[in-house]
Formats: sequence, C-alpha cells, structure tokens
Amino acid sequence: MDLNKNRKIFIQLFFLTVLVAFLAKLFYLQIYDDSYKDLASQNVIRKITLYPNRGLIYDREDRLIVQNDPVYDLYVIPQQVRSLDTLKFCRLLSIEKEDFIKRMQKISAYSRYRPSIFLKQLTAEDYTQFLEHNFDFPGFYGEIRTTRKYPHASAAHILGYTGEVNRALIEKEKYYKSGDYIGISGLEKHFEKSLRGKRGKKFILVDVMNRDKGPFNDGNFDTTAVSGEKLYTTLDIKLQQYGESLMRNKKGSIVAIEPASGEVLALVSSPNYNPNILTGRERGEAFKALQKDTLDPLYNRALMSSYMPGSIFKIIQALVGQQMGVLKPSTAFYCDGSKIGDHVTPGYYALFEAIKQSSNQYFYLAFKKMINQNIAESTFEDSRIGLDKWKEMVVSFGLDQKLPIDFGNTRSGYIPGSDYYDGIYGKGRWAFSTIYSISIGQGEVEMTPLQMANLSAIVANKGFYYVPHMIRGVSEPGIIDTLYTTKRHTVVDSQYFDIVMDAMQGVLEGEGGTARMSRIEGITICGKTGTVENPHGKDHSVFIAFAPREDPKIALGVIVENSGYGSTYAAPILSLMIEKYLNDTISDKRKWLEKRMLEADLIKQEE
Repeated sequence: MDLNKNRKIFIQLFFLTVLVAFLAKLFYLQIYDDSYKDLASQNVIRKITLYPNRGLIYDREDRLIVQNDPVYDLYVIPQQVRSLDTLKFCRLLSIEKEDFIKRMQKISAYSRYRPSIFLKQLTAEDYTQFLEHNFDFPGFYGEIRTTRKYPHASAAHILGYTGEVNRALIEKEKYYKSGDYIGISGLEKHFEKSLRGKRGKKFILVDVMNRDKGPFNDGNFDTTAVSGEKLYTTLDIKLQQYGESLMRNKKGSIVAIEPASGEVLALVSSPNYNPNILTGRERGEAFKALQKDTLDPLYNRALMSSYMPGSIFKIIQALVGQQMGVLKPSTAFYCDGSKIGDHVTPGYYALFEAIKQSSNQYFYLAFKKMINQNIAESTFEDSRIGLDKWKEMVVSFGLDQKLPIDFGNTRSGYIPGSDYYDGIYGKGRWAFSTIYSISIGQGEVEMTPLQMANLSAIVANKGFYYVPHMIRGVSEPGIIDTLYTTKRHTVVDSQYFDIVMDAMQGVLEGEGGTARMSRIEGITICGKTGTVENPHGKDHSVFIAFAPREDPKIALGVIVENSGYGSTYAAPILSLMIEKYLNDTISDKRKWLEKRMLEADLIKQEE
C-alpha cells in the first residue's frame, strides 16, 4: 500500500516538474526572452515587436490625406555593449558624446539585461547608414515602425496628431505599452481604436555580432501585426487647402457643409500649422514652439470659439417672428435709427428690405413684439413668458447646445433665457428694455463658427439639418452612426423660409444689398452679412451663405476677427470658397478679389 502511495507521489512530482519546466520555458520566451543568456551555439533569442500600420485616412474623393512613413527605433541591451567605438557611433547618429553617456547611464540604471529604446524614430536613410556598421556595435538593434505623414500639409485641426503614451494611460489602458503612440487630438484621437490596429511579434535567433540567424522554432511562436482600419472622410482636401490659403495671416475660421447630408467639406481654423512638424524626432521641440506661439495655432477656433453673431442672427429673428405670428412679409416698421444704431435711409421697411439692408431698428421693434405680447398683467412677467417662448424656438436651430461633431469637442454657444436674467437682475426686475441688444445678435447671444455654417444649411434646407460630421465610413464608405443620418427639424414651418431666402439673395444681387461686391456671375447665392462688436478691438467680419439657391451644394459660415464690416473680408472669402467648390476655378473677373484676400495680412496690421 505504501509502495503504491510512494509511486503515485513520484509520478505526480515528475509531471509537476515537467509542467514547471514547460511554464518556465514559456515564461522565458514571452517575458524574459530578452535576458539574452547564451545558448550553446552562442545564439540568443530576441523578441521583435511588430508594430501595425496605422489606418490610412482619405478625403471625399478618395485622395490619401494621411499615410505612414517607415521609421526605426534603436534599442540597446547594456549588458551586450562591449568594445564600442563611441565617436564613430555618435557620428553615424549625429548625436553628442555627452548625450550618448547620459542615455546609457539612464538605461543601465533601469536594467542592464532588458532592451530599452536608445533613440526614437530614425529615418530609413539614417538607419540604413547605421546598419552598414551594426556589427561594430554589439548590443544595439533596430525595430521598424511607422510615423504619420500628411502629403497635403493641411487640415491639422481636423486630423489631429499622435504622441507617445504616458504611464498613467498605460496603467489605465492595458493594451498600451511603453513606447506606443496614440491619437491625441482630432480624428486620430476620436477613432483611435479603429486606427491603431493590433501588434504582432516574432522571435529570431541572433549571434553575438547582432546578425540575424533566422526565425526561432520555424516561427511557430510568431504572430502577425494587423493594420488599422481605413477612415473615409467627407473633407474636400483641395477646398480645405484653398480656405487655409485665404485665411493665411488672419484670425478666424471657415466652415463649409453640404446641406443635403450634413457632411463637412472644409473646416479651417486660423492661424494653423503644418501637421508634419508634429512627427519624427523633432516633434517635441515643435510642439513646445506651437504652445508658446502667442497666436495659439493649436486652438481650434471653428469648434471652440464662440462669438456674438451680429446681424446674421436677424435671419433667425425673421423666421421665429413669422412662426410666432408677429411678422409677415408685409410687416413694416418705420426705421430712423433713433432707437438703436442704424445705417439705412430713414423710412418704412418691410421684412425683405430689412434683411437685405440689415436694419437694426426693424429687428429691435420686431423682437419687442415677440417678447411683449401682452399676455400677462405685469410687464416684467410678460417679458419673462415671451423670452422663454422665443428661446424655445431659437434653440431648435442647433443653438445653446453642443453640435456633436464626430472628431472634436465643441462649445455650445449661448442663448439667454429668463433664468439667466433672473440671476443677474433678480426676478421681476428686468424687461425688454433691459435685454434689447440680443434682438440684433449682440449682448449675451453667442454662436460658434460651426453653428453659423449649420444655420446657413438650415435655411438652405428650409428648416432641417443633419448633425455636421466628418466621417463617411470606417473600413469602407457608407457605414456611419445613425446620429448623423437623422433629420433634425426646427420649429419653424418651411413656408416661412421663402421670404428670407429672397432677401438673402437680395443681399448679393439687390440694390442696396450689403454684399453686392461678392456676387458671382452664373451662381445664385443667398447670404447675410454681420459686423460683430468686439470689446477688445476692431469689429469682427461675419458672413453666412449657401449656393446655388435652387439646389444647394454648399453652405458656409466665415468669421474674420478684427477686420471690420461683414462685407469687407468674410463675404469675399466665402464667395471665393463657393466659386472654387462649384466651378473648380476663379474667373478672371474676380482674380483681383482673390489676390486681395490671399495677400491681406490682418495680423501684421494688428501689431
């Protein structure tokens, strides 16, 4: 009985020993394979990480706008470094000897046996030159990976950039390891999981001279890297580049949308930067320079800035006023500028002329009727009820809320309601006479450039919009979130848009229209100028428009900071964008206007 028991224990111990030996070998291969203990043949097993190609990004015409370039990370195992010609090594890699010593000391203090990155992102040319002498530098080897390249050097705020993961992210996201790169902003960030792909690995035998002796175990332990998914965007990269050239040396933004789909055609934030400078070995220094730049080129004005909209807000007032029953096309007010500053000839103005000539007093009086409808005993309570009813209609235009665009955070802008004024003045202590500045898009009203362009799309569609978005497919075109394919309707009936569109057409074509210099022969444009008061300097120039009127293909919002009237810069820039998009060229008759916009340096003028 004891003999059988002892035999059983012996067999169990034998199998346990075999299992421990197997697990130890597996642990060695997967965890400690880089300790590089010499084998009998003086070969060692090296684990190579196979970094996946990050997903490519295309514009709406399937033009490649983000691609990958090969680079090499140079690794070192300090224990393997011997008889090194330091001067030759430093000369090949264009580094100083002091830098070499500091790097080696830091790496050796961490581990002498584990591989550590000595130098990141060597170009293929630099690494090939180093590789020719690699046998002189035992302990050093390279691993290939890719870095981003932007062939059009454009759309930095849309595409975003990548950067190395930090320790906090590694602890939070188990997928990432030290040395990995991740999307930090823009599309690179918001579609990180689709773009990043999946790492692979392979095991090779290497002799003491760092020479590759072939795969270990016939590659049975190797896994293949899986490339990231492709992104298909709605962006027209040619239009984007043109918009960036028009906004050079100016502060502000351009947003262009296809009204029928909500697809973003261009989104320009200026000043901007060449996205290629945030790749490669010099990325860190370039990023610091961008952060220190007082013009703040990293800031996305198109999504994150909010401005008083000025006179473009009169479009909403005209539509809401009709829906509330306060305004009709024939509704006329006498305007002489006595109540609120006006630049029109004194006289009676109906709705069409009031929009076309941008009468402040007309919309002051119209807003007064919207707010004070004499439905309450107290003037204060009447104003409170009227304002909240008005706000409910206005926010249906996508205002006072974040438009959930699919590649970045946005601001919500602001539309004040009774709760806001109660907090400022106290309940029952304010009335229309307190808040009248919002009648013409001043005061507390704020809109983002994205919301301005979306307003233009809403008018083009006679009352509805799709949430603006940049992606038309992941892996393949046509598969997007239903959030971006669902119509959102305003509370204003479509019948009320015709008179507004007539007047917006008159802004460019009619006698006394505020943007006649920006009309385009053969293209019917509907637009509205705005001059936005700026408490910190010269007024901002604003313009929204869509074209062609009968079958709108493009709707835009443009704001040029500190540049004066809406007709001075915003309207010409927007009209050039329309002509470029619809005709693919600028007519000879308007070349002078294009030249003027391209050469204008408003930043220098500020200084």
